Amino acid sequence: MSRWTFFAVLTLVAGLNMEGVAQEPLGIQRVAWLRGCWEMSAPERIVEEQWMVPRGGSMMGMSRTVRGGKLVAYEMVLIREEGAALVYEAHPSGQPVATFRSTTVSASQVVFENPSHDFPQQIGYQLKEAVLLAWIAGSQSGKSRRVEFHYKRVNCAPVAGSR
Repeated sequence: MSRWTFFAVLTLVAGLNMEGVAQEPLGIQRVAWLRGCWEMSAPERIVEEQWMVPRGGSMMGMSRTVRGGKLVAYEMVLIREEGAALVYEAHPSGQPVATFRSTTVSASQVVFENPSHDFPQQIGYQLKEAVLLAWIAGSQSGKSRRVEFHYKRVNCAPVAGSR
């Protein structure tokens, strides 16, 4: 067998072996499962989060909390690629920008941390079937604290005049 024939056969075999093998997502695509609209509601309080599809090495998100029909908090978020890590850049209402670096990124969970931030020092998301568990955690006034948000997926285009 000639050298060129050998390389042609090797290339063909390698191509056949890779056929049907799912490639692991890279970069921002690793958290594409966040995309869409999410809502947590309780009497007199609604917390909504909406994430755009990954594009340009980033995902943009926004949230708002409405209590008694009035906006009480909002936040804009940018998740962006930075080398092999993802960076969560939070722009909360009435507060300075805070950034957190990814420490865990998987097919259903992402955790960001910033040990030098006041509170929270950790922000996380975990997709469990149709529920998105989001949390903020860390130390506040010397005590460990964790706040969880249990979101359900909702339609991004609600009926006009709702809520």
